[in-house]
Amino acid sequence: MRIVDAHQHFWDLDANYLPWLADRPVAFRYGDYSALKRNYLPDDYLRDVDGFEVAGSVFVETEWDPTDPLGEVAWVEALQARTGLPTVMVAQAWLDRDDVETVLAAEAKTAFVRGVRHKPRAAPGPDAVEPGRPGSMGDPAWRRGYALLHRYGLSFDLQTPWWHLREALDLAEAFPETLVILNHTGLPADRSVEGLRGWRDAIHAFAKAPNVAAKISGLGIPGAPWTADANRRIVLDTIEAFGVERCMFASNFPVDSLVASFETIFRGFLAITSSLAGEERRALFHDNAFCIYRMTI
Repeated sequence: MRIVDAHQHFWDLDANYLPWLADRPVAFRYGDYSALKRNYLPDDYLRDVDGFEVAGSVFVETEWDPTDPLGEVAWVEALQARTGLPTVMVAQAWLDRDDVETVLAAEAKTAFVRGVRHKPRAAPGPDAVEPGRPGSMGDPAWRRGYALLHRYGLSFDLQTPWWHLREALDLAEAFPETLVILNHTGLPADRSVEGLRGWRDAIHAFAKAPNVAAKISGLGIPGAPWTADANRRIVLDTIEAFGVERCMFASNFPVDSLVASFETIFRGFLAITSSLAGEERRALFHDNAFCIYRMTI
């Protein structure tokens, strides 16, 4: 199976400033992430994917120095020229800042930036959502920046917990010309019956918008092994909600190396989808990401 890895990262902590890796630890959904505080470059990635035919990859912004989003674009451009990886990039952009249009215009001029990510402000749980909070998807300032994406031909990678997907649906409907790509299946960390019911209802509602897609990735649970059985229902429910044609598999490496090897994750995806037709599996593992991120390899 040829793979386009729809979500992965590189960083060089000797050369660049990533606050969450360089400064005091932050709250993190996988708990202790000290193992990530090391350089992770194409040679490291190629060792991790050994045994798989990775035909392309999507680099997603790494919460690089927020004062210099274009610095990461320049660094990735040089990395790509030197190593051939990544294939395309989702860049950092702060949609509620005054300089957002300058940043988007510069990113859109590159040959390999396909979209941007700005994690909107999120509530700690479903009962704490306050629509319209500064920094959230309902914030007018945030939306003014988001409205510029179509002008510059950029998609939007959305990382937010599932309890904000009703806001995301409103966003997608308000700006139907912009593609929204949900990261990590809406973060279904709570695997209780109630938690999964809330997540499932949210993704099915969100998936009704025609201009949304989903990455199946980031499914680790702290303290528990990553297994196909543990994640089967999440994967299949996501495919049911969005349809095969709007889903992609991704490694989220090196972040998900905290919970499993690349081999464990992708052999798990292969096992979970073993009953699907060959063309459906090719779409999930390769073709959809290739088309959605407009690759030319």
